[in-house]
Amino acid sequence: MLQITDLVLDAWGRRFFDRATVTLPKDAKVGLVGRNGVGKSTLFKVILGELHPGGGEIGVPKKARIGSVDQEHPATAVSLLDTVLEADVERHDLLQALETAEPEDLGDIYARLIDIDADRAPSRAAEILAGLGFTQADLSRPMSEFSGGWRMRVALAAALFAEPDLLLLDEPTNYLDLEGALWLEARLQKYPHTTIVISHDRELLNNSCDHILHLKDGQLTLWTGGYDDFERGLGEKLRLQEANRVKIEARREHLQSFVDRFRAKASKATQAQSRLKMIAKLPPVSAVIEERVTPFVLPSPERPLAPPLLRLENAAVGYGGPPILRRMDLRLDIDDRIGLLGVNGAGKSTFAKLVAGALTTESGTLHRSPRLKVGWFHQHQIEAMDPTDTPLEIIRRILPEESEAKRRSRLAQFGLSYEKVDTTVANLSGGERARLLLNLVAMEAPHLLILDEPTNHLDIDSRRALLDALNDYEGAVILITHDRSLMELVADRLWLAADGGIEPFDGDMADYAAFVLEKARMAARSPTQVKAAEPVAPPPPPPPMAKAKLPTGTARRRAEASEAALGKATEVVAMIDRALADPAAFADAAKAADLGRRRQAAQAALDAAEAEWIAALEAYEALKG
Repeated sequence: MLQITDLVLDAWGRRFFDRATVTLPKDAKVGLVGRNGVGKSTLFKVILGELHPGGGEIGVPKKARIGSVDQEHPATAVSLLDTVLEADVERHDLLQALETAEPEDLGDIYARLIDIDADRAPSRAAEILAGLGFTQADLSRPMSEFSGGWRMRVALAAALFAEPDLLLLDEPTNYLDLEGALWLEARLQKYPHTTIVISHDRELLNNSCDHILHLKDGQLTLWTGGYDDFERGLGEKLRLQEANRVKIEARREHLQSFVDRFRAKASKATQAQSRLKMIAKLPPVSAVIEERVTPFVLPSPERPLAPPLLRLENAAVGYGGPPILRRMDLRLDIDDRIGLLGVNGAGKSTFAKLVAGALTTESGTLHRSPRLKVGWFHQHQIEAMDPTDTPLEIIRRILPEESEAKRRSRLAQFGLSYEKVDTTVANLSGGERARLLLNLVAMEAPHLLILDEPTNHLDIDSRRALLDALNDYEGAVILITHDRSLMELVADRLWLAADGGIEPFDGDMADYAAFVLEKARMAARSPTQVKAAEPVAPPPPPPPMAKAKLPTGTARRRAEASEAALGKATEVVAMIDRALADPAAFADAAKAADLGRRRQAAQAALDAAEAEWIAALEAYEALKG
């Protein structure tokens, strides 16, 4: 689907790609990974034609449609549902053509509408919107009524609905809550074409991707499997590279030792020259340089407080109007790790403000330990930073009594290099700003850390460093995040914000994922305003040729698809049979047993594919007849 050959790109004073070459299989689900700043988003710009490389080629099949989500959808007067429906350009153009088409052309237009399943488009659009958190009442609202974050979701919904042949998604979960991220993860698994996803979400990369494209040092390397498979494979490759380097260096030293000892002796001069030639032919193998991530500094409280840290009894909280959250009966202890779940707008951030002391209860009781220190991180802190400020100026205000050397040392512990401490906030990356604020929030060793979406700007390695720091931290944690992996590995209890309250959730993250997907399916099936969308009316009596085409389109496609699936299943069985025919396969009992199991599963898949093909063919023949 995508072929990159000898790509070279120099921009902004640096080289992003240095003769990078890779070929992506058709319909592959590819996760594009690499450290922040290596050029992942830049690669998308090259594929979309927004940047022109200095050399090499980007090959995409002719007429292939490329889709991306670059920015939020404009705030127009068009309804939410119609906005998404318009993303299917062919359907939209065909419906427009019906209004002015000549009578003799109507049959062909209706036939094409039936072929592309135009009647089902409104319900399919509504299903996608429901999965991304929109309600049925939202479908008829104009786009101008939605905030920027929700219009970003609309842009994502439109891209998924249009189903381009190559879909490019750059950090799609950054503007989703956990529920939206779980739905997107399941949706990408079923996406019918090729996708490339830039993401630092380990669970999405594991569960939705069958290939990982690694960008490092200007080179692109394609790995098969999810992120865990890539990580294991890369670790093994680096281990072998280092072992090979040690072996070659030992050989080089041995040969050089002989040369040094006998070069001056006439009787050994020929052997010494021969060994010099052997040294020259040894391949250069660079040492493996481990990419180190600076750890987070989350000091634990010096003296634990008597339990509980806080207790809510029939408490309600809001902003002066009707309470956002009510009837809360909850208790938090010093060793609690709470994962706070719930869709956007359910009250998670309101609860965080209450616990942090930024809001007070409107009714009920909040018992709080008088010595409780809270560290609170939330995304608005990053947005509210003065762009002309520098990390050094910020820490000067926080630590006015400390020496300049100690302030700089503290910033170095945060992972900010010498030149970064005097860099303005506007010129720091999102990851650097997030790292600075996370460390500042925890600097006074609070008894409770409230982390509201702490990972939005962190790459995978930095997220792991944060996970390690949280596991070493001995205070209480309330975590709000769309990063499922972090939630699973940090939280030992889950609370759910829903229906105007917060209650303990009985289950783990797997149970919650199933709950979210079932809820999305039920929402998509609910009565909607989909019927208000323009229906595809039955065509007028068409000419005989059009009549022959109309009823068989879906059945024909089903027969063709099932025949292709049958061919693939037959090929898999044949491949395993060839492996079993090799006597060497039985030298390893475990490998032979695995091949046997795979053969059994492949045969079952072949039988199912054959049954489907026969049924589809019979249905198609019946309709044709």
